[in-house]
Amino acid sequence: MLNWKEYRTQLLGRVGEIAKLSPETLKGYQTLSAAGQKTNHLDAKQRELIALGVAVTLRCDGCIVIHTTEAQKHGATKEEIAEALGVAISVNAGAALVYSARVMDAADAIAG
Repeated sequence: MLNWKEYRTQLLGRVGEIAKLSPETLKGYQTLSAAGQKTNHLDAKQRELIALGVAVTLRCDGCIVIHTTEAQKHGATKEEIAEALGVAISVNAGAALVYSARVMDAADAIAG
């Protein structure tokens, strides 16, 4: 398994390098990242749990380590994290099912 603490440190170092080379890119990312906080319809823990579900769907290790850290900082339990991941698993399975229907449609159309 990955050494998540070491990976997070390395990742943040690399992001810092990108920030020096392209500060406006990082500023734009930070603006997007902070946008949800301004409305405050969801609390920080809920946003981080959603982010974890998306991180799994996108297969983004960097997103996983950052948002797991933040979710825990905001009080997320392992059980809450597991439930959020269950939603991600379900949605991904549902998407595979929907696209399976598309394959069957293509198969019918191609067979003529």
